[in-house]
Amino acid sequence: MPHPPAYAAQSADKPLGPHTIERRAPGAHDVAIDIKFCGVCHSDLHTARDEWGGTKYPCVPGHEIVGTVTAVGEDVKGFKVGDTVGVGCMVDSCGHCDPCKAGEENYCENGFTGTYDGVLPDGSHTFGGYSTNIVVDQRFVLRIPHKDKLAAVAPLLCAGITTYSPLRHWKTGPGKKVGITGLGGLGHMGVKLAAAMGAPVVLFTTSPGKVADGKRLGADEVVISKDPVQMAKHAASFDFILDTVSAPHDLNVYLKLLSLNGTLCLVGAPPVSTPHPSPAVFNLSTNRRQLAGSNIGGIRETQEMLDFCAAHGIVCDIETIAMRDVNKAYERMLKNDVKYRFVIDMQSLKDEAKAA
Repeated sequence: MPHPPAYAAQSADKPLGPHTIERRAPGAHDVAIDIKFCGVCHSDLHTARDEWGGTKYPCVPGHEIVGTVTAVGEDVKGFKVGDTVGVGCMVDSCGHCDPCKAGEENYCENGFTGTYDGVLPDGSHTFGGYSTNIVVDQRFVLRIPHKDKLAAVAPLLCAGITTYSPLRHWKTGPGKKVGITGLGGLGHMGVKLAAAMGAPVVLFTTSPGKVADGKRLGADEVVISKDPVQMAKHAASFDFILDTVSAPHDLNVYLKLLSLNGTLCLVGAPPVSTPHPSPAVFNLSTNRRQLAGSNIGGIRETQEMLDFCAAHGIVCDIETIAMRDVNKAYERMLKNDVKYRFVIDMQSLKDEAKAA
């Protein structure tokens, strides 16, 4: 079996470092992929540091993967050696429950298998994209229609689908006033996608320094959420607000902005030890407002998102880093010191492994 180099966290309080993992040999339905780029998601940090609980060590994060097919199993259809492909947050699901049959494997009733920190049938766990290659069942491999900017495509596999799925589910578009809370890895994609869907978009941020960037990315207006006067101007006016902030915060200030039947959807997830304060019931019952959540998207919808982004020229705003700098990237991410997603160039890991 292949033993590619990777970077892993050995425990919650240890930085990521070089580690050798074991990949299975490609089976009849598998696609082997040489990883070119892997995005750095806030989920990677949460999991590596066990902030959501239950992390299995050693942990090799990474679920925003793009690369080149190096081998396919004898029963693989639709992929061939040399294809540019992607792998997102899942590498398996039960395949027979109602959500799986409906193409919503992300809501598998038996639990989908995560690209990393997931449990395999033999009891071992999955290793993610902070490595030089990966082997994935063809059902969970995605076509990459973009012809260039491959590094900037990688974060679409999580940040893109995490924001695209709720925007599509709640039918945002022309005439539907949309708010995006937070301008980070998720938020900047939410702004781009909502604008491309034709919705009037308002960005909420605590940072006055992000006003110009918010408008550059497609927001029609940027509101400083700490300013009660600016917030009051938008009272009871939004059809949909997508909350991408992963730090705990008061949801009431956004619930008050929803119009009749409006929805506040949470996609940012704080650590389990510091959840969002519970919102006031009257802020929900007023205007029959809804507080909802959304979890990535199924494979079919992820492919739809990739095709949509290619058609509209949408990629992530990124900063490319070497594998050895991932721990620094984590610390910078906690300080919001990135515009707006780190992406690891896996050639750096291959070079590092060669030199070792």
